[in-house]
Amino acid sequence: MKPTRLMHFLLITFTLIFSLYHSTVFAAIKNSKIIATNKNLDALETSFGGKIGVYAIDTANNHQIQYHAYERFPIQSTFKVMAVASILKQSMKDNRLLQQKIILKKQDLVVWSPITEKNVNSGMTISELCAAALMYSDNTAANLIMKKLGGPSAVTAFARTIGDNTFQIDSFEPELNSSPDNLDDTSTPKAMGESLKKLTLGNILEQPQREKLVTWMRGNTTGDTRIRAGIPKGWIVADKTGTGDSISNDVAIIWPPKCAPIVVAIYTIQKTKDTARRDDIVASTTRILMNDFSQTNDCISKDK
Repeated sequence: MKPTRLMHFLLITFTLIFSLYHSTVFAAIKNSKIIATNKNLDALETSFGGKIGVYAIDTANNHQIQYHAYERFPIQSTFKVMAVASILKQSMKDNRLLQQKIILKKQDLVVWSPITEKNVNSGMTISELCAAALMYSDNTAANLIMKKLGGPSAVTAFARTIGDNTFQIDSFEPELNSSPDNLDDTSTPKAMGESLKKLTLGNILEQPQREKLVTWMRGNTTGDTRIRAGIPKGWIVADKTGTGDSISNDVAIIWPPKCAPIVVAIYTIQKTKDTARRDDIVASTTRILMNDFSQTNDCISKDK
């Protein structure tokens, strides 16, 4: 029997109705999950009397979680990812750059320099300084890298070249601004998350430089109580922390086993200055994010 125009019309109409219904139901489910995640983050934020900023993306399906994602936070030592990436970018044109030796003087040392303080007068290569800055958050190493680049403004200029118009670093360690009301030394979770994704998973850096950046971040020794504490055992994390007065930050790329990577940027600041940092809030935020992602990605739910 040949299909009639009426049958053809009814088939198209049914298909459209089904598609509309499916899209509506899917959107409703997605919105309910967003609401649930935001409520959990609201409760966590209230519990410690501060502010949490989040940007996270599952690269398998581009599902994003945003919470105060467009608000500025003091970035503290998370800026070191951008500084090291900038020097790695330069090394793409100068293959001897990373092996250049910088002689350290005692007067170069600033607070929290666990690696550079052991190498006064003997010096360190730029590659070693990069490793110290990312793996141990060594402040003197970061300062020497920035001086090699041309100062904090050069790091900000590099951020602009990769499309990040929000990142701003104005100070050397340990003088970074710790107030979100001052634009100096701040960024937003969304901007930092997107830049981290570009630098570690994109093509801004060539593969050898990109692998160095990720390897150093995987070897980070300062993040065990933050994002790393909020994920299941066996997942791989490459992260960089940032710490200041009442501030606990962490940005990371997370690889669940056999799944696409997840990029996370978490920034926290307490309303009361000079209170103990709350790494546990970063860990708890991470658990909320992973629970959300596990509901939208079967690969993650199997490993959670």
